[in-house]
Amino acid sequence: MPNDMTPQDLRDCPSDAFIAQMREAYPVEPEMDRVLTRKMQSRQSATFGDFTIDHLIGCLKAMLSDKLDGAFTVHDPHWLAGGASKLQVVFDLDWDDPEQGRTTTRMVARMEPAESLNATSRPREFQLINAFKGVLPVPRVFWLDDSATWFPQETIVYEFLKGVTRPSAEASRVSGLGQTFGPEVRAALGPQFVESLARIHTRDFAGADLSAFHVPAVGTTETAMLQLNRARRVWDEDRGHDLPLFDLAAEWLSDHLPDLDVPSLLHGDFRPGNFLFDESTMQITAWLDWERGYIGDRHRDLAWTSTSTFGSFAEDGTTFLVSGLIPEDEFFARYKAASGLSVDPKKLRFYKALNSFQLMVSALGTAYRLVRLGKTHQDVLLAWVEGVGYAQAEELRRAMLEDL
Repeated sequence: MPNDMTPQDLRDCPSDAFIAQMREAYPVEPEMDRVLTRKMQSRQSATFGDFTIDHLIGCLKAMLSDKLDGAFTVHDPHWLAGGASKLQVVFDLDWDDPEQGRTTTRMVARMEPAESLNATSRPREFQLINAFKGVLPVPRVFWLDDSATWFPQETIVYEFLKGVTRPSAEASRVSGLGQTFGPEVRAALGPQFVESLARIHTRDFAGADLSAFHVPAVGTTETAMLQLNRARRVWDEDRGHDLPLFDLAAEWLSDHLPDLDVPSLLHGDFRPGNFLFDESTMQITAWLDWERGYIGDRHRDLAWTSTSTFGSFAEDGTTFLVSGLIPEDEFFARYKAASGLSVDPKKLRFYKALNSFQLMVSALGTAYRLVRLGKTHQDVLLAWVEGVGYAQAEELRRAMLEDL
């Protein structure tokens, strides 16, 4: 570090040496290394205000001119609300669809902002959605700009699917946190919710195009260590201050890494807010936001979706509902029956602690840095998210105390 640079300065304007230091200290999956390295290398570039809707539509038209042979017209572009980490533009495309002929299709262009709360891979998102075509309700994916050839940042373009993320009669929650559903809605959606997760974890991915993914070794702690390293690297790249609990938790997690028995495809963010449903039929119509997916231990998804942050309580005030949809005991019983897979309490406990650790990183590290640098269109939301970090810190503290 140059003598006149503080740690704060170095994280605002990372040098090549600092980036190399992070890469060496915290080995991660190759695709995640690419994503995180790109994040740091571009940290001094554009802010969110540089991405106007007219600019992005111009980028879209340039891409379509290169991708399509026939004439096309883009209609009614506008920002798509919701989400805490990606810029999304919805539009209608009049075009010659290879599958349907001349038609108008409503689509979404989903692009990384100047810097994201979750630095993730568009190639992985693209490949995962394609891997679940015909297995789960997922949007049709049309194009991937994985090298930012046309757009300022990596972008995917996929089909816009209809549905709602919450009952119209229920209060809105930030990013699906603590979302509630009425008894009738829970009865209809709860079983579908569990069945969907079981289908994800039992998907045979041997023949799928998953070139952006790393398959961890069975019988080793590799997948747990790679995820822990990723969180530690992001914290060291983004944090604005030291947090003693974080260092203690990193040691505790390193001492409790579980072995992998079965590698599974993971959604990575399986919870309310990331699926759509039709209120008239009470059927799930789409699973979205696959950006955090990877190949690893199913207990990570199970721990994520059952964390207190995404759940709520039933009308009796005492029954905890996983993701606001289903009592915890019933959730795990249905999952085991639908998937044929076991649920190991020790592994579940580890991944709940790791998830709290990762949420702390996002809320107390990355959110702080993005707001500080003016990188996000969601600065008010991300400033609010800081409170989630302290709640997760308390959950992590309790988990470690149980081991003493």
